[in-house]
Amino acid sequence: MDTSELHSVPRNTGWIEVVCGCMFSGKTEELIRRLRRAEIAKQKVAIFKPRIDNRYSAQHIVSHSEQSLTSQVVEDASEIIELSKDAQVIGVDEGQFFKANLVDVCELLANKGKRVIVAGLDQDYRGKPFEPMPQLLAVAEYITKTLAICVVCGNPADRTQRKTHHADRVVVGAKDIYEARCRHCFEPPSE
Repeated sequence: MDTSELHSVPRNTGWIEVVCGCMFSGKTEELIRRLRRAEIAKQKVAIFKPRIDNRYSAQHIVSHSEQSLTSQVVEDASEIIELSKDAQVIGVDEGQFFKANLVDVCELLANKGKRVIVAGLDQDYRGKPFEPMPQLLAVAEYITKTLAICVVCGNPADRTQRKTHHADRVVVGAKDIYEARCRHCFEPPSE
């Protein structure tokens, strides 16, 4: 649920929002939208992305529709704690590329009264939960699952189809390597 739709936004407390879904479903667009609204409200915002994600820009979070915001690049989620100490709102893109400590970092920040918004894939290319996102979903107050359009049949898509034969779980790429698929058209790799 988008906090802008709530009748009562939490006060005097922090919280975690997760925007998840498959590739090309608008996760980063939604993250950018929420962060821009926070900036318009004159809130101090800090934005982070993992070093591994250099697809479109080294220093910006960038949606597939080319919307962008300047971000700080971090190797490990633990760096976010110090780098966001003055922020009221913290945005993290590509949460699936962080280690399990992302969950503890987000909880710590929320416990300090901060609004933490994380966007990331909830499933990997095999259709399996993509850690640490499932653990983050379990502790988040607000969850938004975005859907793409299946490139095969046009139905709502919630899976990411890898078009190459890489066996590694993490292969950074965009339309050259991945496409959105619905449950029916998704073809999990044979293992």
